[in-house]
Amino acid sequence: MTVKSCIPVIPSVDLEKSLRFWVEGLGLTMDREMRSEDRLIGCMVHNEHTCFWLNHTTGRSIDPEDYEGIYLYWMPSDIHEARERLKKLGFKVSDIVDKEYRQTEFFVTDDDGYSHCFGIPTST
Repeated sequence: MTVKSCIPVIPSVDLEKSLRFWVEGLGLTMDREMRSEDRLIGCMVHNEHTCFWLNHTTGRSIDPEDYEGIYLYWMPSDIHEARERLKKLGFKVSDIVDKEYRQTEFFVTDDDGYSHCFGIPTST
């Protein structure tokens, strides 16, 4: 078996609100909208390197305290620019730190409660 690609499906209670992180924050393009009674229930967000399907879910966006849910690791072309962009949009971003495993990283939590790590190899 050969896998050509994988599209993660990200559940969201409020897709319109979630798009602020995915489109405005990450600069991804949104298309393939699926609507039910004028409510957005699904869409693709992507660029030339990656894509995700955002899917409406009922229930709560954040699970119990011990549930980690999805965890995404992003490798931006400019880590400082990515952090400032998310910070300007009002997301609470951590400081950028050099980790002992030779990655420079920061963290942010999106409006659905999912944790995202942005990292690049630490320059030597």
